[in-house]
Amino acid sequence: MNYAEEMLTSLKNGDLDSANKHFKRVKNLGADEEKFTLAENLHHLGFLEEAKELLEILLAKYPGEGELIVMLAEVHVELDDEEGALDLLSGMGETDPDYPRALLLQADLFQMQGLFEVSEQKLIQAKNLLADEPVIDFALGELYLEIGKFLEAIRSYESVLQSGKTNVGGVDVHQRMGEALSAGGDFEQALDHYEKALDEHLEINTLFGYAFTAYQAGYYARAIEKLEAVKELDPDYTSVYLLLSKAYEHEEELEKSLETVKEGIGHDEFNKELLFHGGKICLKLANEPEAERLLREALALDPGYMEAALTLNKLFLQQERYGDILEIFNIMESEGEEEPQLHWDAAAAYEKTENYKEALKQYRLAYTFFKDHPDFLQEYGYFLIEEGKHEEAREVFIELLKKDPSNEEWAMVIERLEE
Repeated sequence: MNYAEEMLTSLKNGDLDSANKHFKRVKNLGADEEKFTLAENLHHLGFLEEAKELLEILLAKYPGEGELIVMLAEVHVELDDEEGALDLLSGMGETDPDYPRALLLQADLFQMQGLFEVSEQKLIQAKNLLADEPVIDFALGELYLEIGKFLEAIRSYESVLQSGKTNVGGVDVHQRMGEALSAGGDFEQALDHYEKALDEHLEINTLFGYAFTAYQAGYYARAIEKLEAVKELDPDYTSVYLLLSKAYEHEEELEKSLETVKEGIGHDEFNKELLFHGGKICLKLANEPEAERLLREALALDPGYMEAALTLNKLFLQQERYGDILEIFNIMESEGEEEPQLHWDAAAAYEKTENYKEALKQYRLAYTFFKDHPDFLQEYGYFLIEEGKHEEAREVFIELLKKDPSNEEWAMVIERLEE
């Protein structure tokens, strides 16, 4: 048994002192092949600094050796030293047999840094050297999928599948193909690939991807079946609850939709979208107190959550709770949120609470955005009449009549104002 083997045996037995002694012997006395083999093993075991030390010794002896450069660069990456890895790889000769590996690693590093065009150039360069290498096609697919070039991603994954490979680096290519097709809107083909991926291996993210695609395709019952399977596999897979609730809503199973929301909140109480959706389902079920509670909780989590604020305002308008509308308006204003509908809601609330000065201010702010909205214009026009601003009111009703010349009521209002 040589020193490298003795070191690995010591590591296996948990004897770090002995392992360290054998490591020093390999460094000082071991053959180059022994150093290389030990570096490989230490890299796989996660002893990165030790692997780096051995590889640096070997690279000093064999400068320019591509296999050593790539291995050492990989160790640098795992040590979070991307710049060190790129420095090593940039010095490799293009005729080196390991040059395509270097290009793949460089592409991965540039992709991590968000330099997608540079990453693509490296991968295309590698493909020009090894045209039929499925690993390169897969890397291109991964890059294109990340940056939203779905057609290019599909072509790249298709090349991998045509080579006969369905798994690259532990990643199912059918799953990736399903994801790319789904993102590109081809839901039917995406479902076929998700099914193939699930036939090979039941994996929760693939199952969720299948369910999401089925939902997008309008196959809500199928989506529910798969989402329930996800939930059974892992109840803490929190992304499942909102989509499952929406699927039940589409199937008109509102009680199940709400039950799913409550179950999801039990696993993720800070999910504002889930709370908001639950509030909307409660409104459909005519359970206004529960709707208000859930919507207020969503707004408490995110005071600038505009959808929750507007939904609450709509409820409060129906209930004639004008003080609550103004409370929401003040919250949004303090958050620096701008939304035309808020001004309209506030104008109506100020009018009903007889704060006419503020009502006029809010109506005028809303007018910029709603000057083509007949309901707003009619409400604003009658408010202006009440305030004695007859010329402004006449202009508003003239705009209304242009939109509906047959409206006798508006024509009569204009006639009275002109008198």
